[in-house]
Amino acid sequence: MNFTDMKKIFLFVFVFSSFWAKAQNDTVSLRFTLEECLEYAFSNSYNRQSMELSNKSQQLAYEQSKEQRLPSVNASLSESLSNSNYSSNFSGNVGVNAGMSIYQGGQINANIKKEELATEQSSLEITRYDDELSIQILQSFLTILGNEELLNYQKSVLNSSREAMKQGRRKYEVGSIIESDYLLLVAQYASDTNNIVDTQIEIENNLMNLKVLLSMDPMKDLQIVSPDTSIMEKLSVFPTLEEAVEQSLAYSPDLKISSYDIDIAKQSLRIAKANYYPSVNLSAGISTGHYNFTNVGRQFGDRLSEQVGISVSVPIYSRGSTKLRVKQSEIALEQSQLSHEQNVLSTRQTIVQEYKSMISTYNKYNVSKQTKDAYLKSFESYNIQFQYGSITAVELLQQQNSYLNALNNFIQNKYSFILQRKILDIYMGK
Repeated sequence: MNFTDMKKIFLFVFVFSSFWAKAQNDTVSLRFTLEECLEYAFSNSYNRQSMELSNKSQQLAYEQSKEQRLPSVNASLSESLSNSNYSSNFSGNVGVNAGMSIYQGGQINANIKKEELATEQSSLEITRYDDELSIQILQSFLTILGNEELLNYQKSVLNSSREAMKQGRRKYEVGSIIESDYLLLVAQYASDTNNIVDTQIEIENNLMNLKVLLSMDPMKDLQIVSPDTSIMEKLSVFPTLEEAVEQSLAYSPDLKISSYDIDIAKQSLRIAKANYYPSVNLSAGISTGHYNFTNVGRQFGDRLSEQVGISVSVPIYSRGSTKLRVKQSEIALEQSQLSHEQNVLSTRQTIVQEYKSMISTYNKYNVSKQTKDAYLKSFESYNIQFQYGSITAVELLQQQNSYLNALNNFIQNKYSFILQRKILDIYMGK
């Protein structure tokens, strides 16, 4: 091999290595805990970003409402030409005028307060969205965890099925069992293998659902990180029902939003009633003009004028429009108060139901754990008995299926409890 060929080979290896390294870089797995999933979702959710922009827009509206207390200033400039059979004349005017509202029945202050309340309410809507998104992510995250735990158990069961099938083949070959018993063991091994494939597909589907909730590129490789084993011990410490209800009512973004609806409705009523009161406005201005362009400077000086004035507008009859707006605002206030009371009741009912569901799933989890452990011991015992020929393949498989049913029930109850417990935490603002 000559030197040129060696260079070509070296170049090929270098280029291939570069592409391989880049490909490896592009498919680096993301390993997220639940907290990291939430952080990623909050940073990348397009809906959340849109809500933040709406909040910024509302903040601008609030800042602009405070500007209504300041005077408005306008400048004007005009030039005109008049022509007749005898002459042509130029004339012009220039001036600066200012106006300021002194009193409008409290309408400006009420509108400023209304915009301030709407801004704070807009921030709470983001908090409410975060809570709703958190529950969805939590549910998807725990579903994946449950399937991954089930997959580990299924792999262990598959190993047992493989050994049972090998044992069965040896026994069949020496005539210890009939062919149908051996074929049952083969079929069970195939079924256990298929269960693993189904669970793996379920995990991939749920990972895709989680990526959607995270607003993540579906081509990215995502893996989730299980919490430490002490999680069940921590979650098993419950608040009392009274504490759960009290903290949930104090935190609930829904209740705070409906409370803001009441305050905003009160300000709208103040604005409507302001139309019953007189309005007082202050105005001031300075202007000058010229006629033709001879002695322009002197003409500007001679024609300079200044003015200041105050005007009072007293409403006498508005054909019932003010009265109508006041009545409508009063109705809107009553509706917002009723809606808030309904939300308080609904929140209390929801927390009580969630609390009872949590207790129920916790009890089911404990019972199913004991059942699963018992069936596991029994299954292991049946396995040994089958190896020594004390029981038939049918008896072994019946016990294995009983264990699998108990295992599935345990995993479902375990993650149902975790979900219910964490949903309660979210409702309580934790």
